[in-house]
Formats: sequence, structure tokens, C-alpha cells
Amino acid sequence: MGNAHPLSRVAPAAALDVAALRAQFPVLQQSIHGHALAYLDNAATTHMPVAVLQAMRRFEECDRANIHRGVHTLSQRATDDFEAARATVKRFIGAGPAHEVVFTSGTTESLNTIAQGLWAGGPKTAWLRPDDEIIVSGLEHHANLIPWQHAAQATGAQLRVLRPDREGRLHVADLQRLLSACTRVFAVTAGANATGERPAYEEMLQLASEAGALTVLDAAQAASHAVPDLSRLACDFMAFSGHKMYGPMGTGVLAGRRAALERLHPLRLGGDMVEWVRYDSAAWAELPARLEGGTPNVGGAVGLAAAADFIDQVGRAAIDAHVHALRAQAVAGLAAIEGLTVLAPHATSSALVSFVATDVHPHDIGTLLDERGIAVRTGHHCAQPLIDHLGRGPTTRASFALYNTAEEVDRLVAAVAHALKVLR
Repeated sequence: MGNAHPLSRVAPAAALDVAALRAQFPVLQQSIHGHALAYLDNAATTHMPVAVLQAMRRFEECDRANIHRGVHTLSQRATDDFEAARATVKRFIGAGPAHEVVFTSGTTESLNTIAQGLWAGGPKTAWLRPDDEIIVSGLEHHANLIPWQHAAQATGAQLRVLRPDREGRLHVADLQRLLSACTRVFAVTAGANATGERPAYEEMLQLASEAGALTVLDAAQAASHAVPDLSRLACDFMAFSGHKMYGPMGTGVLAGRRAALERLHPLRLGGDMVEWVRYDSAAWAELPARLEGGTPNVGGAVGLAAAADFIDQVGRAAIDAHVHALRAQAVAGLAAIEGLTVLAPHATSSALVSFVATDVHPHDIGTLLDERGIAVRTGHHCAQPLIDHLGRGPTTRASFALYNTAEEVDRLVAAVAHALKVLR
């Protein structure tokens, strides 16, 4: 990691030295409207520590070149950097010999690659056909819903929704009733970005796999603090983004079983994803190259891998405990405000909290919070069907990372109470 800031001051296990960690994030060392920045929009994008910035800068300054097939030194070094990043990510997610990692631009591209790749090759090779069924959970981000809507429309398959209850919970028994011999795909999130609900995805993936379906896990909200272990999951495909785990924007991962990835028709056709090409035909390269057409974001992959190393150096369990504690503090404080409702207060393993206030629009709340230097997210959070299902309308969402503090949560609660007083 070069001259990255040391993590020796970070306390192990159950406690983080948050002051030492915050010092490693340059963007946090600023004021907004005269107030210290309290960045509570981490479910949308986390910030990058110096270790990640330095890793990316070192690549761009020393090794930048196009990868694969180049005989000159820079190309060979860039190729080594790229493949070393892949190896790091494999270790990070517990990928075994039967798994492969494909670099993408983010969770959205990864999920589109899966959904479209299962039918785009034509009826002879398509996994999805008329009268097949696709089951998608009702907690999903639009990126794990719309591609499946499109796949169903394109193939004649039926899209079925595993609906949550009134409190936003998914139930294994409901999935058991939906699964059938026609189920070809089951897609679920590891953590709902709109409510924080953490479904029992391990058991659900296992049930769907036993029913003969390909299984898809959106791990975007888990990668920063509760990384799923592929070696222990009945998971064919998993997707996540670098920018939600202290890495760069425009980077992501499509990981999964090689046998499942080989079913996907590549969507990016062009250079470096072919074995040979003639004027009238071509043959795809082996994985992972066949799904990485064109010049990849090599510096981004290096940064994503550095972010994975950073998380492991800090400690996954410590990060998880820290964000859960902040979430619990926020839920308790916000729930005590008259006329305010917290969504999914039971979701104790979440790193975010969403809430609505009677007769007050979340955009107005968010604007007044920003005036006090507090950054939150407002709206439907790209999960409008779930928000509509819960009957809550748009919400305000605060989400937490390893660099957030209890004092920032206190500021959030006080600022929300003040905003409601002003707006009412």
C-alpha cells in the first residue's frame, strides 16, 4: 500500500479509534455552511481514505498502460496490478476455486450483465424462456428489479415478487410458496437500501438453489461492513460497488460460480473479450475476459482492491458493530420526536435509518439539515415500489460509516427536531 496512513492507532475488535480513522479521509476535513461536515449519506456513496487515493495515484503515475497482450514493461506492470486487484477481491469475498470475479462499473452494470446475459444470446442458448418464472424480492433497488422486468418482457417469462409484510420484512415461508419447478431465477438484496431490512438471504438462496433456480445477491449495501462469504452461500451471482465500500466511483464487481457466469452472453462486444475473430464470426475468450470487453478501469480496480484491504485492516466485525451502534442511537433519538416515524426500526443489523414526518416533505428536511452541515439522502432511494408498498411516501435517510461519530448522530437528531419545528 506504499506510504498509506498506518492503522496502528485503530483499536481492535469492538471499538474503533474514529478520530484516527477520520484523519485518513481528506474530504471530511472541511466545513459546510460554517459547520463541520457530518456526512451521513454513506448508503449512496462512501468517501475514500488516503490509502485508496495513494494506491490509485501510484498506478496512474507509475504503471498506467493498457493491459493484456502488451510486451512493454508498463503494460506488463499494469496487467499485474489488475490481476492482483482481482486476487484481492476474491479473498475479500471468500471466492473459491469454483468462483470468478469480473470487474464492472458498479452494481447496476453487474446486475444488468446477469439479467440480460441470461437471454441475449438467443433462444438456443437462453436460460430464460416463455413460461419460466423469475422471483425478485420486494425490497430491491431499481437496479435489481428493472433488468428483471426487461428480461421477463423479452423472453415471455413471468416476473413474480416476494412481497414484504407491512413492516418491510421478508419471510422464508412466503418464498417457499412462490418457488416452483418453473422458477429459473431468484434475486434478492443483502440489505435494503431504502429501509435497512436485512433479509435471511442465506436461507432464501439455499431454498431457491435447491429448487433449481439461479440465485442472485445484490450485496451493494453489505460490502462496506458485512461482506457476504461466497464460499458459504448457495449463490450463483453476487454484485457490489466500489463507491459504497470506501473505493472509487465507476467500479464494481460481478462475482459468482464459473459455471453460472459461463451461461451469460457477453454484453460488451469488442476488444480483449474474444479468442479469435473473422469477418463473419468470433469466439469468446475464457472467463473473466469474455465479460470484460474493452479497456477496463484498471486504476479503479486497484482502488477497489485497496479499499477491500483497508476494510480488513480496520476489521469487519469492528466496523459492523460501530455502524450498528450508531444506527441504534439514531433510531432511539428520532423515534422520540413527535410526529416522526422510523421505517423498519427492527432492522438492528442495518447501517442506515429512514424516516418520515407528518406533513413535512423530506426534501425540506434535507435542505435544513444541509444548512447545519449534515448530509443525508431524501426521496425514494431508487426503491419506489417498496416505499409505495409501505405506504410512506418519500423518506429522509441517514446512513453510517466507520468514520461517523455518536456526536454526529446527536447533531442529526437535534437538527431534525429543529427542522420540524421550523417547517411546521
